[in-house]
Amino acid sequence: MTGRTRVQLALVFTAAAALVLAATAAARVHAGKPIVIGWAYDSKGAMAPFDNPALAAAQIRVKQVNAHGGVMGRPLQIKTCDTQGNKPAIAKACATKLLGQGADVIFTTCDVDFAAPVVQEAINRGVLAVAPCIGTDQMGPKRFGAKGKLAFSFGNVAQDEGSAMAQWAWSKGWRSAALATDTVIVYFKNVVQAFKARWQQLGGKIVDEETYQSLGGNNVQNAVSRLNNVKADVIVTSTAGAFGALSTLVSGLRSLGNDTPILNSWAGDGTYWLPKNPPVTNYFFVTYANAFGQDPNKAVNKLAKQVKAATGGFLTGPAAIDGLVTAIKRAHGSTKGATLAAVMERFHKVPTLSGLVSFSPKLHSVFGRAYRVIEIQDNKPRQLGTVTAKVVPSIK
Repeated sequence: MTGRTRVQLALVFTAAAALVLAATAAARVHAGKPIVIGWAYDSKGAMAPFDNPALAAAQIRVKQVNAHGGVMGRPLQIKTCDTQGNKPAIAKACATKLLGQGADVIFTTCDVDFAAPVVQEAINRGVLAVAPCIGTDQMGPKRFGAKGKLAFSFGNVAQDEGSAMAQWAWSKGWRSAALATDTVIVYFKNVVQAFKARWQQLGGKIVDEETYQSLGGNNVQNAVSRLNNVKADVIVTSTAGAFGALSTLVSGLRSLGNDTPILNSWAGDGTYWLPKNPPVTNYFFVTYANAFGQDPNKAVNKLAKQVKAATGGFLTGPAAIDGLVTAIKRAHGSTKGATLAAVMERFHKVPTLSGLVSFSPKLHSVFGRAYRVIEIQDNKPRQLGTVTAKVVPSIK
C-alpha cells in the first residue's frame, strides 16, 4: 500500500466517522425529553376569536422550532385543554389536568380575569404562567402577589397601548376626545385610562366620558345618545366585537348621522363583527399585525393565511413561543418557573416574530413594541402605518 493510498483511506475513515458523529448528534437532538406547554384556551366563548388563532399560530411555530432541533436538544410539545368559555371551575380543572400531564409551562387565555384560575394553579406550583395576549399589568405581582413573579403576557400592556393610541390621534391633528369606557374587563378600562393620561400630557382635551358594559349590558344605547350630543375630534373606546357592544356603539352613532372618527384598541380588531348596514366608516384601531394580507412582514402574511386569522392577535402565539425559547436558552436549559421568570424580567428588545419584546420587574406585559394602525372605510380594512408608544404613563 502506497503512502498516498494510506492517506486516502484515512480521509475516508475520518469522513465516515464525522457522518456517524453527526447522525448521533442529530438523533440526540430529537431524543431529548419534550418541554411540555400546557395550553388552557377558550374554543367557543367570548375569547375564542383571540385564543384560537394564537394557539393555531403557536402550533405552527412549535413545528418550525422542532424542525431545527428543538430547544437545546429538546422538542417543544403543546398539550391543550378547552376551558369552555372560561368557566372558573372548568378553567381550574384544565390547569390541574395539564399540570398533571407534566406541563413545564402553562399558557392561558387572553384576559386576566378569565385567566386567573389557571394562573393561580400554575404559580402555586412554581410553574411559569404565560398568556399570549393579556393586555394588563395585572398579569404579574400586581394581582397575584409575590407568586405573580411567575406570570407574564406577550400582549401589549394597556398603558403602552393607550399611549400609542393617543400619540397617533395627536399626529392626526385631533385635539379633543370623548371617552367611551366598556367596564366589563380590566383591560378595556385600563386602555382608556392610559389614553386619557397620555392625551392630557400631549395637551389634548377630554370633552366627555361615558361608560357602558358589553356581554349582556343594556346601557350601550344610552352612551351612544350622550356621545352623539358631544362635539369631539375623536371618540375613543376599547372593546371587542365578540363581546357584543362594539357593533351597537358604532352602528348607533352612524345611524344618527354622527361620522366622528372612532378609535379602538386591539380588542376592536377584525372584520368579523362588522354590520352590513350601514357599513362601518371612519373607524380605526391599533393591533399587533395586519390580519388582512397587507402586513409589511411577509412571514406574518403567510402565517395569517395559514391560520385564517380574524384579528392580528394571532401573532402573540408565536411571539410567546419565541420568548419562551429565548428564556429557556438564557436559563441554560432550565424550565424551572423562578429561573425563567428571572430571565424574562430582564428581557429588553428581545426579537420575536411580533417585533421587539421588553419586560421589567413592574411590567410583565409587553411595552415598546410597534403597533399596526388599521382604518376601516365602507367595511374595508386598510393599513395606515405603524406607531410605537414613546411614553408608558402611570394609571391608577
